[in-house]
Amino acid sequence: MIKILRFANEKYPWFLAITMGFIAVSFIVGMGWWGFGEQSGSVVATVGDLPISLDEFKRAYENTYRFYKEKVPGDFKDETIKQYVVEQLVENRVWLVAAHNMGLTVADDELRESIMQIPEFQNNGKFDPERYQRLLAANHLTPSIFETMQARELLSVKARVLVSNAVSLTPSELAEAQALMLRQPDPDPGKAAAAKERTIQDVLFQKQQRALMAYAQSLKATLPIAIHRELL
Repeated sequence: MIKILRFANEKYPWFLAITMGFIAVSFIVGMGWWGFGEQSGSVVATVGDLPISLDEFKRAYENTYRFYKEKVPGDFKDETIKQYVVEQLVENRVWLVAAHNMGLTVADDELRESIMQIPEFQNNGKFDPERYQRLLAANHLTPSIFETMQARELLSVKARVLVSNAVSLTPSELAEAQALMLRQPDPDPGKAAAAKERTIQDVLFQKQQRALMAYAQSLKATLPIAIHRELL
């Protein structure tokens, strides 16, 4: 399953972002500080006071399943997709809580700029409102829903960036990265310098990923999380 997900992320990054938006976003959330009304219907999971509705899960599942069935080679089980979807819904709720705890917000102009920069919404390098509307409609989205999804995605990304930026390599980790590079020397000085930078960035990225996982896990430990798997 990990191999399939990796393939999808590399080959169809924007489509996957739209698909995962259904996973990442609750359209109606029952907490006042999110600025939305109460949520009705069955709840498949809760993260703290944030519910995940059955309708939201179904939307996320149907879009994710359709994406993998149409776009990604390989076999995968229905239960695997369901498990992945609910885990991602929970994970995103955790990062939304983190963003709230950090006091993060998304300004209207910031949201607008992020949408206008999406290449698929552009024509000859400029944002095309008609293309925007058409592409959203093709994905069964309204501008309101998509903009809510995008705002929450920006919040989640901001929280992750703050945690990642707090991570740096220690002198011993830098030495380890340099030693790793020396095991595969490049006779071209220009390429050697680029390889050194890539190696250091790879080691830093791995440390950042561990930090993100640790942060999310520590936050999860403080939140009551319940998943009603019989409803999935």
